[in-house]
Amino acid sequence: MKLKPGKREQIFPLPVALISTISKNGVRNVAPWSNITPILRPLEEVILASWIKRDTLTNIRETGEFVINIPRAGMEEAVMVCSRNYPPEVDEFEMAGLKTRPSEKVKAPGVEGCIAWAECILVEEILREKFSLIIGKVVNLEVDDDFFDEEGKMDFEKAKPLSCILGPKGLTFTCPGGTGKSADYSEMFLGGKGS
Repeated sequence: MKLKPGKREQIFPLPVALISTISKNGVRNVAPWSNITPILRPLEEVILASWIKRDTLTNIRETGEFVINIPRAGMEEAVMVCSRNYPPEVDEFEMAGLKTRPSEKVKAPGVEGCIAWAECILVEEILREKFSLIIGKVVNLEVDDDFFDEEGKMDFEKAKPLSCILGPKGLTFTCPGGTGKSADYSEMFLGGKGS
């Protein structure tokens, strides 16, 4: 079967993150995001893609801050509530019944009940006609100790970080499962030398 190139999102398992921001007027905003990724290991930067007309993008531009929250399976309903196109003056924490988590380095609050929280500051915006790419620097990263070991490795079977698969008419929420195979980073290098 061939798919149209515009259906490319249907072939990628996507992460689900909640981006929390606060407007210059103090209104709290939460929006689900899948177009987000770290930029190369071990850099501290992340990149997210946004449509031009998003309250989240406006808030990031005006305040220079945002928080990436990693929700667990079981938070699907709150994610869907946050996906709705509310006016900018609506507090989406209240609409979704989410509790705030104080941030250490940015004013925007995190979302309580998530697995991890990455507080970010805006580094650069790459503006295109229909979308914008936001590069942010992680300035504080915290995780829920219930789901991470002392080295920072996630027990993803226990944590159940939310992900999704997109289809022709909607999306299906998923979470990762192990295949039974693990590998050291050093195995990716000839001669076994790691970075």
